[in-house]
Amino acid sequence: MNLQTGIPHSARIYDYILGGKDNYPADRAAAASIVEDWPNLPTSMRANRKFMARMAHHLAAEHGIRQFLDIGTGLPTSPNLHEVVQAVAPESRVVYVDNDPIVLVHARALLTSTPEGRTGYLDADFRDSDAILESGRLRDYLDLDRPVALSLIAILHFIVDDAEVRRIINRLMEPLAPGSILALSTTTLDNNPEVVAAGVAAYNAHGIPTVARTKSEVETFFNGLEILDPGVVPVHHWHPDQEAAALDDAQVTIHGGIAVKN
Repeated sequence: MNLQTGIPHSARIYDYILGGKDNYPADRAAAASIVEDWPNLPTSMRANRKFMARMAHHLAAEHGIRQFLDIGTGLPTSPNLHEVVQAVAPESRVVYVDNDPIVLVHARALLTSTPEGRTGYLDADFRDSDAILESGRLRDYLDLDRPVALSLIAILHFIVDDAEVRRIINRLMEPLAPGSILALSTTTLDNNPEVVAAGVAAYNAHGIPTVARTKSEVETFFNGLEILDPGVVPVHHWHPDQEAAALDDAQVTIHGGIAVKN
């Protein structure tokens, strides 16, 4: 397995900025360069991670979701999604999907589970939605005749074509049962456009195609679904706890939201 440790990698940059140890000099150098242009990025990344945890808890506790398909999992950072939802409902089942070699190496950390529930890992590309949906492993873990939460956290900004994003999301949601949920977060320009534009340019300069969108552009990814309160908002405004509510809007440049398939 070739990890290409001499080339900066988005998952390892994210890991480094969050204080993780699964990164290499090329990742740390790229992160330092990007943060120089995008100084609020660490705050934004941490806010996004905490949004994921609040979202997962909300779906398990308030919507009764017991099945989760998390695509673009990234490196394990506790609490992971299955830890959050199985704390609410131990019988919950989670399938993680990623195609990054560095994530595959650490996937064992994602495969812990309560005895009542199950967690699995699928090595597949988000863009190849058919391969994900047709995987025997997916069907072994999830019953698509019952509601599933499709989680796309901090992955869509690495796909620069909006039409492609909508195509993939529509394909993934198509076979899911009514009551299924789409949950996503992605980088947006709205809160701090000049800084975000500079940071996105820095990512691209390091060979990582990245795009920032407006709130209205992000909302189109929920077409055909019912967006639930509080809508598509900066992630620290989504059902905030005390810590999230205290954040400065200019520091958080990721929007998120959830929507239900009726």
